[in-house]
Amino acid sequence: MIDLIWIIGGAALLYFGGDLLVNGSSSLARILGMSPLVVGLTVVAFGTSSPELAATLVAAYKGAPQVAIGNVLGSNIANLGLILGSAALFYPLLAMARFIRRELPFMILTSALMMPLALDGSYGAIDGLMLVALLVFYLWMLLRKGEKPVVEEEFRNEFGDETGTIWKAAISVLVGIGLLVGGAYALVEGAVSLARGFGISETVIGITAVALGTSLPELAAALVAARRREGDIILGNIVGSNIFNVLAILGLAAIALPIPVDIGEIRTPFLVMMFLSLILLPFLLTRRRLSRPEGAFLLLVYLGYTLSLYLV
Repeated sequence: MIDLIWIIGGAALLYFGGDLLVNGSSSLARILGMSPLVVGLTVVAFGTSSPELAATLVAAYKGAPQVAIGNVLGSNIANLGLILGSAALFYPLLAMARFIRRELPFMILTSALMMPLALDGSYGAIDGLMLVALLVFYLWMLLRKGEKPVVEEEFRNEFGDETGTIWKAAISVLVGIGLLVGGAYALVEGAVSLARGFGISETVIGITAVALGTSLPELAAALVAARRREGDIILGNIVGSNIFNVLAILGLAAIALPIPVDIGEIRTPFLVMMFLSLILLPFLLTRRRLSRPEGAFLLLVYLGYTLSLYLV
C-alpha cells in the first residue's frame, strides 16, 4: 500500500508539475515573441516530455537503469497506443500539416536507433551526445519550415498571444520543475520498491507504471485537443514527444550517467514500439486521417501488450 501511495502521489505531482511547466514555458515563449506553431511543436512537446526526463534521470541515479530505459520505451508505446488511440476514438484525427508526414519518418528513425546503440551493453556519453546532436538538427529542421495558413491558425487558436507577465510565467516554470523532481522521486521510489517486493521485472514496471504516470500530461493535452477537433496539435505533440523522449531524455540521461542495457529485456518492447510507429505510416499517409477503427486498433495493441507483461 505504501508503494502504491508513492506511485499515485508521484504521478499526481508529475501531472501538475508538467502542466505548470508547459503553461509557464509556453507563456514565456509567447511573451518573448515565438510563433504559436513553434511553441506547440517545440516548447509544449518538450514540456510534456519533462516528466519522462525527471523520472529517467532519477531512476538512473537510484541504480535502477532498467526502469529508466523501460520508461522511455513505455512512454513512446503509451503515446502511440493509449493516447493516440484514445484521442482517435474520441474524434477522428485529421492530419493537414506537412510536418506530420515529414516528421513521422524522422520519429521512426530516432526510435529505431535505440537498439543498435544498445548493442555494446550500455547507453554511454558518446551515444548521448549523438542523440542530442540529432535533436539540435531536428529543431533546426522544424523551425526553418513553414506551414499552411490553416495549420498556423489552428496552433494560434490553441497557443494564442500571451497577455501575462514574464515573472508569472517564470514562477510557473520553477514551481513546475520542483513538482516534477519531487514527483519523479516518489514515483520511481514506489515503483522500484513494488517491483523488487513482488519479483516483477524493473523493465516491466518502467514500461507500465512509470511510463503511464509520466505520460499523463500528453494524455490530458490530447483529450482536450480531441474535444476541440485539433488533430494536427495532437499528432504534432505525440510525434514531437516521441522524438524528444529518445533524443533529449535518453540522450541527456546517457550524458549524465552511463545506463547499462539488457538487450533481452528491451527487445520485445522495442519491437512493439517500432510496430506502432510503422503502422502510423499507412494510417496517416493514405487518407490523411486517423479513424476511429484505427484508433481502436492502436489502443487494443497497447492494452494487449500491457496485459501480457503481467500474465506471461
